[in-house]
Amino acid sequence: MAESMTHAVPVRVEMTTDDRASAVELARSVVERGLVACAQVGGPITSHYRWQGEVCADEEWMVVMKTSRDRLDDLTAHLVEAHSYDVPEIIAVPVEGGNPEYLDWVVAETRRAEPTMPSTPATHE
Repeated sequence: MAESMTHAVPVRVEMTTDDRASAVELARSVVERGLVACAQVGGPITSHYRWQGEVCADEEWMVVMKTSRDRLDDLTAHLVEAHSYDVPEIIAVPVEGGNPEYLDWVVAETRRAEPTMPSTPATHE
């Protein structure tokens, strides 16, 4: 990678949600906000876990995202706020290697200024 500072290190983030529509909406929202370079939705998968003392198995959808380490806190905060789960699974895994051009692209995409949301048109009185 051309940029080797700690903040520019790519990470892979995994998250699950309970339906495809939620997964697609969350994936789109993080790409639109510039928090990730890309997000892929896959599923359904079956998750087995213990929650509040009970063993559970549920169908879920996985979102896999690529971002830079320095965007991780903002990404996590957005996902926690937007997610329907009380305690959403959000796990970041460092990227140890890969196609250097792709990893540079991930870093470049997460360096872009956050897109501005359209403002409400002014009213004339």
